[in-house]
Amino acid sequence: MFRTELHIPASGIDLSLSSGIVTIGSCFAEVIGQRLQENKAQVLVNPFGTIFNPLSVGKLLRAAISGSHTVTDKLVQHNGIWYAYDLHSSLSSPSRETLLQNIDERLSLTRNSLQQASLLIITLGTAVGYRLQNSGAVVANCHKLPAREFSRELLSFSTLLNDMEHTLEELRQFNPGLRVLFTVSPVRHIKETIEVNSVSKSILRLLCHDITTNHEQAHYFPAYEIMMDDLRDYRFYGRDMVHPTEVAEDYIWDKFVNAYLSEDFRGFLKAWEKMRRAIAHRPFHPDSEAHQSFLKTTFQQLHELSTRYSLDISEEEKGLQQQLVPKP
Repeated sequence: MFRTELHIPASGIDLSLSSGIVTIGSCFAEVIGQRLQENKAQVLVNPFGTIFNPLSVGKLLRAAISGSHTVTDKLVQHNGIWYAYDLHSSLSSPSRETLLQNIDERLSLTRNSLQQASLLIITLGTAVGYRLQNSGAVVANCHKLPAREFSRELLSFSTLLNDMEHTLEELRQFNPGLRVLFTVSPVRHIKETIEVNSVSKSILRLLCHDITTNHEQAHYFPAYEIMMDDLRDYRFYGRDMVHPTEVAEDYIWDKFVNAYLSEDFRGFLKAWEKMRRAIAHRPFHPDSEAHQSFLKTTFQQLHELSTRYSLDISEEEKGLQQQLVPKP
């Protein structure tokens, strides 16, 4: 056997379909969040876009739950577009007022979601931070502004630990029942050099270890270790040799499912996967009697699933409805 499989014991979290979930952090938070979303979980996925460093993650979480923040104070205009240093570039706008409104809406949405959530998934991407030269503040994104406006820094373990402990305490007071699942992103940040990436990931891993050892509400999912040790082969990386392939994501997702989802939720996933395949089916002859009969059966099965699990199936219904041929 030429591999070292990582066995993850049952966590006891047992998420159900109705469990509120919020994901925040690097692009791996988006991968897990989208998988949950596709499978009808009640999840808010990366509301501020991709956020890589822990200081920016903590700042946004505290801003969302406190109601008082400085996120909207750090705006910049570049080439006619307004950006927020604390948010991803995807949330930019040609209008300053629109950006401010969007930020307030995202903060409010995140606050409401965290209030109802049973699990927050935080994925940490890098311990490398970029500071504004004129203020010294760490930014979440440089938005391709001139490099001379920033200084790069490997953020210290003590700085990250103090900030994350502060964030966890505020989260605990805000929602005492909220559990926090930490992961270190398996995506390699080799633009910082391979050597610095190794040090950076080590800092993040030590941060997660310290936090989960000393805080009862904090847990760790070893996505990084699965990629580095269990899937130790470049065939599990994309063409950029940085991001995991879909096969790798599927494998890590399966590990997550078995460790954190309830038995009922796991049973639903199997039924929903069959339903998704049925809905996605595109025949050579869509108007044929056989396919129209198949659509009606699929409609019935979809409604049975909806009734059993209280699902919102409006999008799926719309897709099926468009394929039905009206009766003459």
